Amino acid sequence: MVDYGKTYLLRIINAAINAEMFLAIAEHNMTVVGADGAYLKPLTTSYIVISPGQTMDVLVTSNQRRSCYYIAARQFWSNRGYITYYDHTNVTAILQYSGNYTPPSSPMFPTDTLPGYQGFSAAKSFSESLRSLASQDYPVDVPKNITTRMYITAGMNLMFCPNASCGSLFGDRLKSSLNNMTFENPGIDVLQAYYRNLSGVYTTDFPDLPPNIYNFTGVDTTPNATFPQPGTRAKVVKYMEQVEIVFQGTNGLNASEAHPMHLHGHSFYFVGSGLGNFNETSDPESFNLIDPPQVNTVSVPKIGWAAIRFVANNPGVWFLHCHVEKHLTWGMDTVLIVKNGGTAETSMRPPPSYMPPCKASLVGFLHALNVSDEKSLI
Repeated sequence: MVDYGKTYLLRIINAAINAEMFLAIAEHNMTVVGADGAYLKPLTTSYIVISPGQTMDVLVTSNQRRSCYYIAARQFWSNRGYITYYDHTNVTAILQYSGNYTPPSSPMFPTDTLPGYQGFSAAKSFSESLRSLASQDYPVDVPKNITTRMYITAGMNLMFCPNASCGSLFGDRLKSSLNNMTFENPGIDVLQAYYRNLSGVYTTDFPDLPPNIYNFTGVDTTPNATFPQPGTRAKVVKYMEQVEIVFQGTNGLNASEAHPMHLHGHSFYFVGSGLGNFNETSDPESFNLIDPPQVNTVSVPKIGWAAIRFVANNPGVWFLHCHVEKHLTWGMDTVLIVKNGGTAETSMRPPPSYMPPCKASLVGFLHALNVSDEKSLI
């Protein structure tokens, strides 16, 4: 329920696990003023696109005729265009004006402003329109003396199954990867292994470049790109290193789609994106180093690339992954380890004196659900 003439702040989070989402309000514009906890230059728009786990702060002014209007969202389907059996659900809420009026038989729907499910251009245009405030009170500090450069491909893959014994494509198992490395979850988490200096849990050889260079966005791919290398490989950087990562979408298995890449522990500047294969000579000339948005999630466009920069100023072990849950579970993730600085203030904090074990947490969870054991949940 809204009052005519007032402006409302909406804090929006995409809680879906496998889809970027378009959102629009019938007959109303929105003004985006923040994303992922950082201010943006006000952007007036008729729709937004928001990735899983991403947050946005949006202003809406109730300045239309008193009535009822749908707030509607639908998924952005960036996979193969000829596939049509994806979820076509529209989720809705109602923006209802207060006051005396005859309500319509049905709220108005944002038919003209909510992009279609395959609104590729709309998604790309919106993400490239975001800008940081870059003001005296809220300055930006984009790293310009890069000490670590990484070029990371994000791709869909297969894991070979003997005698075509798995139930996926060609009888193999679907996987995904970064730089053709598909992440395997270890029995001991990398954070504990790193902090306690345990060996045999992970390696520190996540590559800065793809193992094979080819036409990443073309139709044909090499067999080595189709079948990734499994492992638990981390990337280690020194405290306060200035890092640039270019994420390159690939078209392996003819399955290129947008990948919302998310980094824990840091915000980064989204400095540029484009279609096709990244050109290390010409494409950096288009980087926005003046007022790029500072976020923690960036959507790598279908058959395209996205570039980010950040300072590794938070010592610890940080997950870097695609925020599409199925891609994450298939292996499109790695770990960024930021080494300690030279002081206690610039080093990892020690764990608490007592860390509740996972089993105790499960018991508490089951107790909260008033069930006796996990089998009762099946």
